[in-house]
Amino acid sequence: MSSALDRLKNLSNKISISSYELARKENLKVLKELYSQIGIEEKVESFEDLFEFKAINLSGASLLEESLGEIKEGKYLQILAISYDKNATVKSKNISLAYFGRVENVDVDLKNNVVEFIIRYRFEKSFMTLEHYYKMLEPFGKKSE
Repeated sequence: MSSALDRLKNLSNKISISSYELARKENLKVLKELYSQIGIEEKVESFEDLFEFKAINLSGASLLEESLGEIKEGKYLQILAISYDKNATVKSKNISLAYFGRVENVDVDLKNNVVEFIIRYRFEKSFMTLEHYYKMLEPFGKKSE
């Protein structure tokens, strides 16, 4: 058995599926509030349309667990979305969703809200990915160990 599978089984033994669903519901509620607070609604009119992007990234502050939220001096705090069009000549495209200026000049609370928005977005996106692959496995049926 792979170590990743072992870790997943260990985690699922600790946390019930209903706990995940409650966490997801609360995450979406806070994410929607942050969407409005930090001005993303100016570029993406519908909250649900956020999830059409392949990914949303951040420049100017760290998203690494060990340095979460630390600023990158001399950089600009900006939220970038990556869209993907398989029919286009250039398949992926970066779109600026929000620009806040030089990161060292951005209010700390605003910077923290931006970082939280990205993490919460990725948390929800991971649920969507899980649902996608779960549906893709349906044609194979259930198999016992």
